Amino acid sequence: MNSNELGRYIGVTSGASKPWLLVQLRLKKLQEQRQTLSAEQYAQNLSEIHQDLMNLGEWWIGIEDEVF
Repeated sequence: MNSNELGRYIGVTSGASKPWLLVQLRLKKLQEQRQTLSAEQYAQNLSEIHQDLMNLGEWWIGIEDEVF
């Protein structure tokens, strides 16, 4: 699945309200751009995505049935 297909999936399934799907989309886009980025740029972008993922925390606790 490429980033366009993932983006369409997120749109069709109302996934924009699911932050982990948006992180997956960012990772897919970064993967597709890897050949055009320097190693430093790639590492920086990956680090930013990782930090955003970690900032999500455990927001799902208590509402697992609703969000997964």
